[in-house]
Amino acid sequence: MPTARAISTAVLLSTATLLASSLTACAPTDRDGDRQGDTGGTTTDAQALNDLRAQTPHWRDCPAPAPIQGGGEAPGALPDGTPWQCATLRTPLDWKNPSGKTMDLALVRARTSGTPDDRIGSLLFNFGGPGGSGVTTLPGLAADYEKLRTRYDLVSFDPRGVGNSGGVRCPDAGLPDEDEIDNIPDDGGDETNALVRFNRETAAACEKHSGDVLPYVGTTQAARDMDLMRQVLGDEKLHYLGISYGTELGGVYAHLFPERVGRAVLDGVVDPTHDMMEEALAQAGGFQLAFEHFAAWCARQGCTLGEDAEDIVDLVVGLEAALDDTPLPTPDDGELDGDALVAAVTGALYRQDYWPALRVGLEAAADDDGDVLHDLAEALGQHGTGGDTDDGTADGTTDGTTDEESNEDDAFRAITCDDSSSRYTVADVLSRLPDFLEASPLFGPGLAWGTLSCDGWPVPGAARHPEVGAPGAPPVLLVGNTGDPATPYEGAARMARRLGEKVGIELTYRGEGHGAYDSGNTCVRNAVDAYLLNGTLPKPGTVCEAEPLPEGK
Repeated sequence: MPTARAISTAVLLSTATLLASSLTACAPTDRDGDRQGDTGGTTTDAQALNDLRAQTPHWRDCPAPAPIQGGGEAPGALPDGTPWQCATLRTPLDWKNPSGKTMDLALVRARTSGTPDDRIGSLLFNFGGPGGSGVTTLPGLAADYEKLRTRYDLVSFDPRGVGNSGGVRCPDAGLPDEDEIDNIPDDGGDETNALVRFNRETAAACEKHSGDVLPYVGTTQAARDMDLMRQVLGDEKLHYLGISYGTELGGVYAHLFPERVGRAVLDGVVDPTHDMMEEALAQAGGFQLAFEHFAAWCARQGCTLGEDAEDIVDLVVGLEAALDDTPLPTPDDGELDGDALVAAVTGALYRQDYWPALRVGLEAAADDDGDVLHDLAEALGQHGTGGDTDDGTADGTTDGTTDEESNEDDAFRAITCDDSSSRYTVADVLSRLPDFLEASPLFGPGLAWGTLSCDGWPVPGAARHPEVGAPGAPPVLLVGNTGDPATPYEGAARMARRLGEKVGIELTYRGEGHGAYDSGNTCVRNAVDAYLLNGTLPKPGTVCEAEPLPEGK
């Protein structure tokens, strides 16, 4: 299930799946046997679907992102002068009732730099979350995809419930600030009760302010939206690049519409066999492994935290506990407590480029100076004390936007709880807490308690885990990173098996950080580009090796 993000102790996650709906005038049956529009008004539904397919988006210059999208400045033109264009797509609020209410989805695109003969079509992106605005993220990362633009229009969107696409909001003046809630209760009484109460009151606030859209923001509905995008954009097949949660979205799309899959790449692959608790436990192990890799690198660099990786890990675990008892003061009357330390560590594990800054911050904190780690947590979007934080990008950075008023946290909770049928209790968490502590004393407790986030949610969840089986679909390239903290490497192999024989094709990246393509690794870039641009898959068993950080950095 989508458990992408930092829950509780700021453990970021991100997942993604490709989804879409094949719309036909006679309301056809999809792979699950659900008739689109089988609501007793077949003619009306068929006409509604025809009208949706026939719509023409009004593309215009993009405005500055709205606060609910994270704010910031309007995207500037690409280096060759190509402007970013924005539009809205009208889609059914409920895909089971296409002739009913509709909602508008926000889109962004940059037209191809190639000739009409070179153009393949549109390449649709989902960068993870769930909850991040694709409309703001794609322009910020466009330099990474300039080669792909030689044959594709680059397109992304705010999924339903996110940003300017019917963004879910859960404000309530009666709720305490999340910073006031202990996300890792250790007293078994008042702190635990406060966390449970906060989750339930947040769910009630979501229903109060966004009850009209809450039942319809799940991944399956988003997949059907993507197929409508495919048709409105004029493509016979859906070409797709999904990162993190975007791989889950991609897998669901392939399950629903295997015959509509074009050239698809899933990077930072979610394990489709896990429920929410299993995914959280796997991520505890993934972040622990990534931190041990950092610690080994730090020891080789001669950092002052310890002589070897084990010493460094033990020191940081002890430092986190000490800061929970006695936080360090930071600028602007803030403080660095244990959750904030984990927030900074978590964010820095998303990219190996951040390791040198993490080393400096941990060394300073060990010397009673919390300023560097506090600033690092802020810079990486891990706002202070470890509440739910996600910026919608693949690497945990904010790309220059501010999410002070964005709805990423609310959308993350809404999409996750709509997708997952799991409703865990305090007793469930306590029974599994020893497993989480064994997996990671630093990251495990926060992830364990984070599984309470759907307690009291007003909408029944869809399933324990997503359905991604897609026999008969063309090859889908899966990129797994052996050091990935948020979507552990094993998930790629399991996704491949679930997709089906000859559908899931694996590419291994022996590297660090979340995902692989945006790491800039030449081998990964060449393999992905070859498939998306020319349809050429890597040879079975292909492994790409990461380039080590320069010595002294």
